Order: sequence, then structure tokens, then C-alpha cells
Amino acid sequence: MSSSRQVTLARRARLSGHGVHSGKPVSIILHPAADNHGIRFLRTGLEGGRERLIAARHDAVSASELCTIIGDHETGAISTIEHLMAALYASGVDNLLVEIDGAEVPIMDGSSAPFIAAIDRAGLVSQKAARRYLRVLKPVRVEKDGKFSELVPFSRGFRLTVEIEFATALIGRQKKTLDLTPESFRDELQHARTFGFLKDVDHLRKAGFALGASLENTVAIDGDAILNPEGLRYRDEFIRHKMLDAVGDLALAGLPIIGHFRSWCSGHRMNVAVLEALFADRTAYEIVEDKRVEAALAPVRSRVAAVACAPSVD
Repeated sequence: MSSSRQVTLARRARLSGHGVHSGKPVSIILHPAADNHGIRFLRTGLEGGRERLIAARHDAVSASELCTIIGDHETGAISTIEHLMAALYASGVDNLLVEIDGAEVPIMDGSSAPFIAAIDRAGLVSQKAARRYLRVLKPVRVEKDGKFSELVPFSRGFRLTVEIEFATALIGRQKKTLDLTPESFRDELQHARTFGFLKDVDHLRKAGFALGASLENTVAIDGDAILNPEGLRYRDEFIRHKMLDAVGDLALAGLPIIGHFRSWCSGHRMNVAVLEALFADRTAYEIVEDKRVEAALAPVRSRVAAVACAPSVD
């Protein structure tokens, strides 16, 4: 299958868990969607039996402090979408309907790996419509308190260079560059878990956050020690998770990016802000549908089957 065509799931996939912040149980169903549908969330179970459809785009973001939230709380918001969005983006899924019966995507094990596994179980299918790309034409940068995020031109696909620094010697200063492909995401990022500091737990929980956090879904740091008995999955799991988050947030561009994302001590808020800055300047990007682009980008893996959408195997 050529990656010049849009892609959706071949079958439905279902996952259940609980929200890392709310602590409440939640289930999602990943539904195949038609050409040019994009990624959309269908929030069900609202008051009065209402439902709400929310596009997974930067202009739907309502908050991005500790996680990325789309929609608004008055009519139905969905939070902590970044790990799922990263898995979809890295797998080359263009069109999908995410049905969710709660206000927060389940945290699962704190990484993207369970979502990648669900995508693999469902399989992928190539569609008729041509895939479009968002090509960065000139540098766009946002800065705050000495931190920055930027998108700059890069012709050979989507590259990320992310750098972080924390006072604890356990993390210190870490930097990583990755050319994103389905293979590199699976090999380098998918298993990296969210992390947090024990000293912040009481404050977060009093504010209504981290109510579902545990050693099952979060790397817990106490001073210079890791509390998880199994330790880290990667020696530099912290920077890898920050990259995973960036992939999920930048997926809110709505199209695969041809460019280079660079950041210093950035987070969800600045990841989204750089997208807003990019789209605010019409001379900073172009939308291309050009087969010549394919030579620079990784092809959709052979698991993309030339078959029609099949019945659910939930």
C-alpha cells in the first residue's frame, strides 16, 4: 500500500481503563471513518443522554496545563488525549472516530503502547482519498519564561529535537532527536510512561488532579529515587515520554507534518501554542498533496491491508 493514500482502521477496537486525573472508569471504541473525516471524538453519556462530537484539532483545545483537553466542560470536554493521539499519528491513521463514554481518555499504563496494540489488533486499511501534508515553510517560535517551542522547515519528513532539564540528578539535562516513522515510534517512544514527583501529589490531588495516578501508570520520583519496583523502561525514559507527548500534541495540526519540531523545557501548553502560531501565519506553511513527498517519508507499513472495513472483533 502506498502512503500517498489516507488510512483508517480495518475494524473497531475497544479499550477500557480509568482516567489518570479523574480516577473514573472509562471506555473508548476506535471506529473506522470515511475519507477526509479526520480524527474526531464522540463524547457520549452526557447529561440528558446528550452526545458531543469534537474534532481533534489545535483550535478545539481548551486547556493544556497538565494534559491536553479538547472541548469545554460546559458542553462536554475530553482530556488526556495526547497518548492516544501520538499512537494514531505515528501509525499513520488519518481518519477515525473515537467514541468515549467519559471525560478522560484512559491512562492505561501511562504510555502509548496499549493504543498501538489496539491499532495492531484492528489492522489498517488504505482509502481512496489522497493524503495531504502540512509543510512548514519558515520558522515559527513561541517563548515563555526561558522555554521555547518552534517549528522550522525540514524536507525529509517529521523530525523532533526535544530537550528537558530537571533539578533532580535522576533526570538532569536530557536531549534527543528522532526522525518520526511508524518504526521509530514503536522502537523508541511507545513504551515511555508519564512521570511525576511525589512532592507534588498532595497539591495535585487537592486541586482534583492525579486521582487515578499509581505506580501502575506513572513513573513516580521521590528526590533522586524511582519508586516503581521495576525501574525504568528506558535509561532516558523521561525525555522519550516528553517526545511522545509532543507527537500527540502536534497531531492536533490535523495533517502529517513535514518539518522539524524543536523545544526546550516545553510542555503541552507550548506544544499547542506553536501550532496556533503556525496557523496564524498563512505564509508559514502550505498544504500539499504531492506524491514526490512520499520519497522523503516512511511508507505506511505492510500491515495496511487492501481490504474493505471488516466487522468488529472487539
